[in-house]
Amino acid sequence: MKIQESIDSHIRSALFAMRRMYNLLAAEKGTTQGVAYVLLNVPQQGVAATRIAPMMGMGITSLSRLLKTMEDDELIYRVKDKDDKRVVHIFLTETGVALRKKVRQVVIDFNKKVESVITEEEMKIFTKVCLAIKTEAANEVQRLTGVADNDSSALLHP
Repeated sequence: MKIQESIDSHIRSALFAMRRMYNLLAAEKGTTQGVAYVLLNVPQQGVAATRIAPMMGMGITSLSRLLKTMEDDELIYRVKDKDDKRVVHIFLTETGVALRKKVRQVVIDFNKKVESVITEEEMKIFTKVCLAIKTEAANEVQRLTGVADNDSSALLHP
């Protein structure tokens, strides 16, 4: 097999193209792809900060810097848990909610463009293939470490 024909190569090239596109689109909205992704993944009822890193495939240090920037830009605010002061919940500010609406529309628009050039059956197959890849990757992480990988589990069941 040529490396250009591998699953990895196809996924990486598609992901690279999407990252470039989303970075450019995010810049048009005055933000970054990382900020946009956090905005899309913080529910209205908030989320524990420790749950965001696995969803985004980020390390805690990188996420902490990103959340600090978002807090400085008044896109999010933090609230300590009433019962466990070690837990901090992240919520969107009104500005964060407004920006999330714009970012969400960008994602919807891109999905509509892709859906216009593939069939519903092709989309179902694509989704099935992606799940199989994520499952096999999670299984391999578990085999290599001997432990179920919570980060991989988060990817399988966001």
